[in-house]
Amino acid sequence: MTLAGLAIAREAISATRLTDLVTAEAAARGVAHGAVALFLGAVRAENLGRRVTHLEYEAYEPLAVKSFELIASEAAEKWPGVVLAIYHRLGRLEIGEISVGIAALSAHRAEAFAASRYAIERVKQIAPIWKREAFEGGEIWIEGATADPRDEGARLEAFRRACA
Repeated sequence: MTLAGLAIAREAISATRLTDLVTAEAAARGVAHGAVALFLGAVRAENLGRRVTHLEYEAYEPLAVKSFELIASEAAEKWPGVVLAIYHRLGRLEIGEISVGIAALSAHRAEAFAASRYAIERVKQIAPIWKREAFEGGEIWIEGATADPRDEGARLEAFRRACA
């Protein structure tokens, strides 16, 4: 798998920017493609029956990017030729803002969809990113990554979900 962009930052990312990253990388490498699958995760207004006011994300940034690299290398074993971009926001995000973006480019849609789904499942499992959810009446930290990156069972579960 070719890496088009792996980043964690405070700046917003758009679907257009993610698409541009993977198509530019594909062009630079001469990779033919027929599909780009995008996943954009947004801050939702309700969680567990509570009205959410905003989220705040924190991360151990160097390790988060390394986890993105690991995710890409794992996906490369399953879907060779896919070009992948993973981007996660930090800081305060309001309702509706994009917190995470993933783009996967491939020759065919099935591989693009599967690689994108796999990437978000693994981000949730292993990336050291934490969120504080503020809601009417309080706030709580939502548990972040809980799987050891070397846990083969967690990895297989992400593959199962990606290919379901």
